[in-house]
Amino acid sequence: MLTLEQFEAGVRAGDRAVLGRAISLVESSSPAHQALAGQLLARLMPQTGLSIRVGITGVPGAGKSTLIEKLGTYLTSEEGGAHRVAVLAVDPSSDVTGGSILGDRTRMSKLSADPRAFIRPSPSGGTLGGVARRTRETILVCEAAGYDVVLVETVGVGQSESAVAGMTDVFLAVMLAGAGDDLQGIKRGILEHVDVIAVNKADGGNESRAQIAAREYEMALRMVSARAGEGKPTARTCSALTGAGVREVWADVEGRSSEMRRSGRLDEKRREQNQSWLEELVRERLEHLIRESAGASAALEEARERVRHGHARPTAEADRVIEALKAGLAARGAGAPDMGRVAQP
Repeated sequence: MLTLEQFEAGVRAGDRAVLGRAISLVESSSPAHQALAGQLLARLMPQTGLSIRVGITGVPGAGKSTLIEKLGTYLTSEEGGAHRVAVLAVDPSSDVTGGSILGDRTRMSKLSADPRAFIRPSPSGGTLGGVARRTRETILVCEAAGYDVVLVETVGVGQSESAVAGMTDVFLAVMLAGAGDDLQGIKRGILEHVDVIAVNKADGGNESRAQIAAREYEMALRMVSARAGEGKPTARTCSALTGAGVREVWADVEGRSSEMRRSGRLDEKRREQNQSWLEELVRERLEHLIRESAGASAALEEARERVRHGHARPTAEADRVIEALKAGLAARGAGAPDMGRVAQP
């Protein structure tokens, strides 16, 4: 295990090996690791917050990973601005085994070999919204390592996309044309969060259908989006295969981000995101306290059994669990155990 100073120096120097180990530290559920991760984040915080954070979702088969690789290689090139790009690719975890494929490095082989790019596949771990449990913290560590564009690839459309919008600046949805009723393929709740739609695979004779789909999506976006200070959402065609339109998709993303910075909406949005993050951390730590308290943990198991068999009401049993937790904390005298502080940006 590296020391706190070694983690900090390696991340700030952009050492990809240390960066990977730092993210593993942040993702660890070990209380000792979480305590160290909290100290590391506190030290790295002054170097965070300067990247463009982009959430990317997409329907199955839309070529999301291929488009991300094409976009990433463009951004790291001189033509694209010689950015340093971090891709946080989230793979779904099995509900049965908890396992995850983590195959994004294989799907993005060219970008994986790019010295200006960093790809980190992480299991969702059952977290809602198609993101990993520590994606917020991972974004901050990547920013401290000097990555000025962070792309968060989600599991895909169909889950709570508000989780993605709640940790990124701009939300990009990768869609297809000619896959049934295009507008029925994307939910209103997703449209309300989307900033840019890229209708992919506009090649091989599919260009006209893609153009029609893009116009329909753009009309739908403008009907449901009423977010002030962020400009109008856009939809355009592109091809991850040929690279056509990829530059324009990024121009839409960058334009959206720039407008938000000029209007002050970006700072406001990130403050709102930090408030949500705080609430998530409080809930998580309360759950941890219950698990670690023998009395509260036993009360919870008993409550589950009583509710399952219809012997008690959930509201009354919830009160019993909380009372057991309070009693356990009072018995300790010293209060709650050290949960490890996770610093806020």
